[in-house]
Formats: sequence, C-alpha cells, structure tokens
Amino acid sequence: MTKTYTANQSINGTFGEVWFDDDYLAEIESAQAELSMSYTDVPQVRKLTKGKKLTNIEGSGTLKMHHVRSTITKKVSDRLKRGKTPSFKIIIKLDDPDALGAERVVLYSCKLTKLTLMDWESGKVTEETIPFTFEDWDLLDVISA
Repeated sequence: MTKTYTANQSINGTFGEVWFDDDYLAEIESAQAELSMSYTDVPQVRKLTKGKKLTNIEGSGTLKMHHVRSTITKKVSDRLKRGKTPSFKIIIKLDDPDALGAERVVLYSCKLTKLTLMDWESGKVTEETIPFTFEDWDLLDVISA
C-alpha cells in the first residue's frame, strides 16, 4: 500500500525552535544539523568492486539568527579568555501544527568553529551565523506516520 499525504502536512520551518544550553533562542531564523560519514575501502577477493567500512562520523551544523543579543558571544568569549574549551548542548525542534507530528533532536558536546565578535552594515537588519560541530546526538521526537 502506498502512503499518501496532503500538501498541508508538509512541514513549515516557521515552526522551528532552538535552545542553546537551555536558553531559548526566539531570534532563530534557521537551524541545520547533519552527519558526514567517512568510509575506508575494503578490497575483497574475487570482486572487482570494493566494499566500504564506516570509519568516521562527523557532526556539524549552523544556526542563523537575527542579531538581538550577545548571549552566545559572551558565553563563548568568556570561556575562551579563560583558556577553556566552550562546549554546549543544542536542542532543535520543528513542530508544525498541520504536520503529522514533531521532530526534535538534542546535540551534545557542541563546539563553535567560528565566533564573530562584530559584523554589521548600515541600513540592514543584522544577522549572525554560528557554525558548530557536535560529538553525539539523540532523536527525541520523530515523525513516524
């Protein structure tokens, strides 16, 4: 049996939310978290194609926000100035009321790969992009319709 859906069940990103170390980011514009997998070739006798063995997983992501406050910059800057590795927990949620359910993922040991201290242009609404890596994750809510 083929599963079908109605157009209104497509998930609208307007209903996305993010928490950064339990601090709700109302100014979020977009969030992305992805995994990159690396494989090592495994040659096998009597086969011309090589098999693949998973040898590395790397998590990375990006938060894009309207620049409203300096909370994240301050947290990261303070830890860097003390010589400490800033590490955070990020929760990303997408919960469109028209969809067939909600998705929520928690990312652990998140480390920013770049920190912008200041960036603005006259006559434009200021945004900030925060790239990060993560070491572990849990899928808290999934849509299984």
